[in-house]
Amino acid sequence: MTNTPNSNTSDHRHEAVCAMALTMLPGCGLVTTTELYQIAGSAHALIEAHASIGDIIPNPSSRLVEAFRDVSSAMARAEEEWAWAEKNHVEILTIGDENYPQRLQKCPDAPLVLFYRGSASLNCAKILSIIGTRNCTNYGRDLIQRFIADMQQSCPDVLVVSGLAYGVDICAHRAALNNGFPTVGVLAHGLDTIYPTSHRNTAVEMLSHGGLLTEFPSHTPIAKGNFVQRNRIVAGIADATLLVESAEKGGGLITVGIASDYNRDCFAFPGAVNAPYSKGCNNAIRDNKATLITSAKDLLTDMRWIDEKKMQKVRQEGIERQLFPDLSPEETSIVNALMESNDQPINRLIVITGLPVSRLTSLLFQLEMKGVVKPLAGGNYHLITM
Repeated sequence: MTNTPNSNTSDHRHEAVCAMALTMLPGCGLVTTTELYQIAGSAHALIEAHASIGDIIPNPSSRLVEAFRDVSSAMARAEEEWAWAEKNHVEILTIGDENYPQRLQKCPDAPLVLFYRGSASLNCAKILSIIGTRNCTNYGRDLIQRFIADMQQSCPDVLVVSGLAYGVDICAHRAALNNGFPTVGVLAHGLDTIYPTSHRNTAVEMLSHGGLLTEFPSHTPIAKGNFVQRNRIVAGIADATLLVESAEKGGGLITVGIASDYNRDCFAFPGAVNAPYSKGCNNAIRDNKATLITSAKDLLTDMRWIDEKKMQKVRQEGIERQLFPDLSPEETSIVNALMESNDQPINRLIVITGLPVSRLTSLLFQLEMKGVVKPLAGGNYHLITM
């Protein structure tokens, strides 16, 4: 279970307050504070030496001296943040804490302080970040659902991380919850709010089946730059990053680039050459920035999270689901038509299958009840289990 601030020692409390104060000093950015922390060895040493910062770092800039001249306001704000965190069961993790994500700690731009509320260990054996476009298509949603369902059968002890945003993020969180995986959302704001608000119910559910993590204190306004900044946490906290769908440019590709710089494994699902939200994945694969996968088995084998002997046992026991169980020949003809080209209108399916419209309508309804197809706007039908 996650420790709350109530269980921390007074020494930890003082260190955490000092670390928060460092991040709140005006004109003292992440790189500077991290370098100073590494030189001094602790946040409280920096705060205690604030009036003579030159004793810690030779020839400090006038801007740095000015930033450390008066730390009282930052310390007061940090004390308020500690009180808020204690009241709201938020764990404050400094970079030297045992519970701080150890994978992230190794990154050169790791946050000095993290705020965490949840039940999952941030240092569990296997962590996978799933990322992608906010404009997730039916293809992308199907990939996520199938991938996580298959992963649950073969490797059920994985922590799934994403950003709680629209599209791929929320699909990954929901699929993880539905399949019994703990899932952590990395936020671009404080834990006193949820953005987007439509994801609040999922966020609440994640508190007891994963958690919410951020480097931003409470009352941090929603800002575009914060979303880009939090991508390094999504990349750095995990063993591997999976890109599901991405446009030619986007936050998903930024995260893949960061993960690659951290020497983490990156994977991507391919898509149709001209599909707008597969271009980023296809380019990442082409440029050797991500490894092509078509199934959970590909990723699990490549990560050595399941060995081939165990995979053979999984197959023998029939754990991997058949794509289309118990279909009649007529139903199979419809499925084959949609496999050739998905999202077909009913008049096109009539031509391909040769079935009368009344019979085809009846069969499509049966396939919908079996969870194999679903109707889309405009009279098209979509094959779910491709």
